Amino acid sequence: MKKAALHNLGCKVNAYETEAMQEILERNGYEIVPFEEKADIYIVNTCSVTNIADRKSRQMLHRARKRNPDAVVVAAGCYVQAAGQELLQDKAVDILIGNNEKENLPEILRAWEEEHISSYIHDLTHEKEYERLHLSRTAGHTRAYVKIQDGCNQFCSYCIIPYTRGRVRSRSMEDILQEVRDLAANGYQEVVLTGIHLDSYGTDLEGTSLLAVVQEVAKIEGIRRIRLGSLEPRIMTEEFVRGLASEEKLCPHFHLSLQSGCDETLKRMNRRYTADEFRDCCGRLRRYFDHPALTTDVIVGFPGETEEEFRTTVKFLEEICFYETHVFKFSRRRGTRADRMPDQIPERVKNERSDVLLKMTEENSRRYRELLIGSTVEVLMEEECVFQGKNWQTGHTAQYVRIAVPGTESLANRMVRIQVEGFLEPDVLYGKIMETQARG
Repeated sequence: MKKAALHNLGCKVNAYETEAMQEILERNGYEIVPFEEKADIYIVNTCSVTNIADRKSRQMLHRARKRNPDAVVVAAGCYVQAAGQELLQDKAVDILIGNNEKENLPEILRAWEEEHISSYIHDLTHEKEYERLHLSRTAGHTRAYVKIQDGCNQFCSYCIIPYTRGRVRSRSMEDILQEVRDLAANGYQEVVLTGIHLDSYGTDLEGTSLLAVVQEVAKIEGIRRIRLGSLEPRIMTEEFVRGLASEEKLCPHFHLSLQSGCDETLKRMNRRYTADEFRDCCGRLRRYFDHPALTTDVIVGFPGETEEEFRTTVKFLEEICFYETHVFKFSRRRGTRADRMPDQIPERVKNERSDVLLKMTEENSRRYRELLIGSTVEVLMEEECVFQGKNWQTGHTAQYVRIAVPGTESLANRMVRIQVEGFLEPDVLYGKIMETQARG
C-alpha cells in the first residue's frame, strides 16, 4: 500500500479541497500519513493570494522533496495556476495539478507511473463546470466546511484569485444536499457553507440562490447549525436578511469583507460598494438578529492610502464596532493592478496602522464577549484543552464565541447549555454546565 501525505496552504476552500483529495486517495487504496513522515507521494495544495503565500508554497514543495528524494511530489491549486511555467522548471516538483483538476488525482498519479505526464493545467477563463469533489467526513469531528461555489468575477485591484480560480461556477443543489446528508449521517451537527465568492452562488444557475441553499440544508435531519462563509454587503438586502433570520439553524455570525471604511480607498480597490452601503448592511443585520457577531477584514497601507483616509477607516470601525477585525498589511501581488499603482506605502507606516487596528479589535472583541457573562448559552462542544495547567472541555456558541467548562470527560459533539461566568483567557470564556443533550 502506497503512503500519501497532504499539506494545505491558504483558505477554507483550499482546506475543503485538500480533505476531499485525501478522501479520494483513501478510496483508491492509499494509506494517509502525516506530512512530516516519509511518504511515497506528497501533495501540497498551494495558495497564491500574496507573494508570501507563493513563497510558502515553494518552501513546502522543497521540504517534501528533502523528506524523500524518491517520492512523487505533487503541487496543486492556486500557485500552480498562477505560476505553472515557473514550476515546470522546478526539479523539486514532479506533477502540477491546476484548479478544477483535483477530482482526477488517482488517474493523474497512474498516468505519472505509466507515462510520466507531469502537467495538468488549463485556462479557467471560460470554464463553466463545477469540479465534483465530495466529502463525507473532515478532520474536525463536529463542524464541516461544505464548498458550494468556485471562482470570482469581481477583479478587486489587489487580488489574483479571478485569474487562479476562474469565473463563477456554482455547485448543484442536489450535490450540496447529498454531501450534507452524508456529513449528518456521520454525526456532524454544524456545516459552514463556503466558496471563493459565496455571494455569487447561483448567478450561473437557474432557479436557485444562496438563501435557497440555506433553506434546504436547514431541512436535513441531524444538522443543528448552519454558518455562512465570507460575504459582501450587496447580498444583504432586506429580503435576504429577513429570509436568513427566519431559519432557526442559521448562526448569527456574519463575516463581512470591508477592506476599508473610506470610499476613496474602496474605489481604488474596485470593491463596488460604499462605506454607507456597508453601514446599512450592518444595521440591517442588527435589526433582524439579537447581538449578531459581525466580523470583517481590513487592509491597511493600500497604495495611495493617506493618513486622512486611514483615519476615516478608523472612525468607521469605531462606529460599527465589529466583534473581530482581521487586519492585513497590504502585500503587493505580481499580476494585479494594485502592484503597479503609484504611492506605495512604506512598511513602517503599514506596521503603525496595523497596530492601531489590532488594539481596537482586541478591545471590541473583549467588549462583545463581556455581553455573554451571566447569560446561559448553547455550545457545541469540540475538544479538550489545557488552560492554566487544568483540563477544560471547549466549544463555540452560535456566534462563534469560544466557551470552556472544567473537566476531563469528553463532551465532543454534544450540545451543552452553559451559564457563562467570566474570562478564562482573553479569547475564551468559562462557565458551568446547566444541561447536556444527547451526543449527536
